[in-house]
Amino acid sequence: MKFFVDSADLEQITDLNNIGLVDGVTTNPSIIAKSGRDFKDVVAAICALVEGPVSAEVTAVEADKMVNEGRELCKIAENICIKLPLTLDGLKACSVLSREGASTNMTLCFSPNQALLAAKCGATFVSPFIGRLDDISLDGLELIADICTIYDNYGFDTEVLAASIRNVNHVKECALAGADVMTAPPGVIRQLAAHPLTDKGLTAFLEDWKGTGQSIL
Repeated sequence: MKFFVDSADLEQITDLNNIGLVDGVTTNPSIIAKSGRDFKDVVAAICALVEGPVSAEVTAVEADKMVNEGRELCKIAENICIKLPLTLDGLKACSVLSREGASTNMTLCFSPNQALLAAKCGATFVSPFIGRLDDISLDGLELIADICTIYDNYGFDTEVLAASIRNVNHVKECALAGADVMTAPPGVIRQLAAHPLTDKGLTAFLEDWKGTGQSIL
């Protein structure tokens, strides 16, 4: 499973990248707005930090304007991935941009049928939103499993990018369901390494070692 960081925080992205836990980055207008910086400057800085795809989202709602914005975003860096809403206009823009060789990420996916359309239109990634479905008492993880099954049935190349991940259990369940990618906030990615028994065991090992009076260096 690939790990994407859902953030525009350059310090956090750099830190996780140095650990070896960043295969790409996802952003959206809300995340960029919180940074308080110029949109293109933030995206360009992230693209320079990581080798993998960096999703930058269009703000238009009409297909032609989405295509124009997508082409403009592609000029920022080679690893830009154009993020498009999963609407009919978004699908039309996806078809055009995909044929032109652009990487695309169809976002705000909430049903297997939407994911099927994204694959038909040549999307590089489709982003089902788990947490937002859970918020309205629907099973977001079931959506991931359904999309993976459909894609496997027909051999689609579109990768399932599990999004709106709220906790470490979401990550585990998405991995079990076969999601190709997951994107999560930096804090959730860090929590994946946490376990009380690891901490307890390390404390015991260090105390025992201290008692020997030895040093490795």
